[in-house]
Amino acid sequence: MQVKYTAELYRNEKGATYQCDLTNRVIVEFIDLEIQFRVQDFAAFRRKVNTIDIKAMLFDLSDAGDFKVLESPANQLAHRLTLCEIIQLRDLLNGTKFALDLRSMLQETLGELVA
Repeated sequence: MQVKYTAELYRNEKGATYQCDLTNRVIVEFIDLEIQFRVQDFAAFRRKVNTIDIKAMLFDLSDAGDFKVLESPANQLAHRLTLCEIIQLRDLLNGTKFALDLRSMLQETLGELVA
């Protein structure tokens, strides 16, 4: 997504995230999904993904252990993800959180220097 009001936050092999300055939303593009989150919803979704027990999925030999159905908050969207996709999504979301925190700190610091 290349709109002039968006800034790329983080990118990995399977996706990218952007921040829209007009709507104050985080846009997650992952595999074939594009989901827009309010910042609070993004934080909740990230926590949900981080609570998935990767080790339990690794040792689960049943067919159901090969994937996890993940629902996004407020978007009413469900998607089936494999273990590798969950790990890549976790990386994407955690990298995005770091980028958001860094941007916030820079804006606070630079704002103080300018004022």
